[in-house]
Amino acid sequence: MKKQLNKNLIERFSRQIVLKNIGILGQKKILSAKVLVVGAGGLGCPVVEFLTRAGIGTLGIVDYDKVSLSNLHRQSLYEKTDIGKSKVLIIKKILNRINPNTKVQSYNLKLNNINFKKIINKYDYIIDGSDNFKTKFLLNDFCLKYKKFLVSGAISKFDGHIFNFDFKNKKLPCLRCFFQEAEPSDDQFNCETEGILGTVAGIVGTIQANEILKKILSIGKSLNGYILILNLLDLNFRKVKINKNKTCICNK
Repeated sequence: MKKQLNKNLIERFSRQIVLKNIGILGQKKILSAKVLVVGAGGLGCPVVEFLTRAGIGTLGIVDYDKVSLSNLHRQSLYEKTDIGKSKVLIIKKILNRINPNTKVQSYNLKLNNINFKKIINKYDYIIDGSDNFKTKFLLNDFCLKYKKFLVSGAISKFDGHIFNFDFKNKKLPCLRCFFQEAEPSDDQFNCETEGILGTVAGIVGTIQANEILKKILSIGKSLNGYILILNLLDLNFRKVKINKNKTCICNK
């Protein structure tokens, strides 16, 4: 059911309601949307902030980590006084201050096959802001099974990668189609060993939030079936088509 817009909400979101592709009806779609964000780090911070500011109705955040000093250069919602504290609990308080109309649900846990099954069906859209392939493939497989829309992101050094997967369309590939061989090593996206420029996380996370809003509103061009590769050192953006693997689990 679409939520109603009172005078206060119309004023709060007036600058996006005025956009011809959004309007009152579009804003109602945003207010009714339920989005789950996995990872409250460099990608998750800009994702949850911009979705909250846009007016997402229900926002779930999953992360079991605590804030560390090395997080602060790229994880934009934390400050020095937060070191040692739970990320999801801090974020929930911040987002409630930004927009109390967004219902924020925090999950201070490490995702696995058991607990994710209990969570996923509460949400319509999933955003992957994780930093390891075990979690990324877990999200891929569950979103495939339950036909959820998934936006996955990855960052390293000066580079970013963004995937969209609309699992209601059986003709489209999944993450395993892209990594057709054995599961890749987490070393290639390890910020501790490879490094990461903070602005890269902010840009990629913001694009992920933008892709979810486009999907909710049914506007613009989709990344479905493609990977968007960003090289922010040379300012090079390119889209690469992902071919569906005939032997992949997404064909079963």
